[in-house]
Amino acid sequence: MQQVLIFTLLTALTGGFCIWLLSRLAGRYCIIDAFWGPGFAVLATVTARTCPPDRWGIAQTVVFTAICLWAARLGIYLGNRILRDPHEDRRYAAMAARYGPGFRWSSLVIVFLLQAVIMWFVALPVTISCAGILPQRSVLILIPGGLLWAIGVFFEAVGDWQLARFRAQPDSAGKVLDSGLWGLTRHPNYFGDFCVWWGLWLMSYSAGAPGWTMISPLAMAFFLLRVSGVTLLEKDIGERRPGYAEYVRRTNAFFPGPPADVSKRD
Repeated sequence: MQQVLIFTLLTALTGGFCIWLLSRLAGRYCIIDAFWGPGFAVLATVTARTCPPDRWGIAQTVVFTAICLWAARLGIYLGNRILRDPHEDRRYAAMAARYGPGFRWSSLVIVFLLQAVIMWFVALPVTISCAGILPQRSVLILIPGGLLWAIGVFFEAVGDWQLARFRAQPDSAGKVLDSGLWGLTRHPNYFGDFCVWWGLWLMSYSAGAPGWTMISPLAMAFFLLRVSGVTLLEKDIGERRPGYAEYVRRTNAFFPGPPADVSKRD
């Protein structure tokens, strides 16, 4: 297992360095977002190639297929969004302004290599299971894992599609999308990501990933809720969208639920 962990970490760091070089050629830091999903598929592929044939079973096939399908959808969606918008993402623009001209160099560590390490860490259940290091467990565990993964992909894909359609409307500037999945949760894509990684962990556990790899979806949940997800996005969104405060009052932040009747609170 140690060899697999070291190999995948070096692979992730090498990928992060190459994407940093590409970002300097393109003049945009945000291109790293397009490689986030595909990076997981790469890690799964390099470990799958090391798996002994007699250790590769249906559970590994399901895990590998699930991570690749999720990665392809996310990579295509974010890559297309970046290509259509010539401006730097406001998150990276704010970081560049804060760190100054030296950010073009320090971003290698602060953004690209850091994200590479996070990717490696979150991918642990998938990479260990695809490497076939430990014996498989009951394939029945694949069923709840697959259902959770499917729910997650649905919320991510449909939520992203609804948001893209909303933003394409000429009069959407400054308005809040509060219909569809966005009427059930303020962050259907983040909730979907949460479900995807817990589903992948269950499937990976079936494929032989040790129980301690649960720290990976736990870490992803922490990032989504407290670091780069809900907390970061909502830090200043109320300033850009005046109706967001009212949206917050009636709509769940993360887990889906029916809109609250705000009239009963007043």
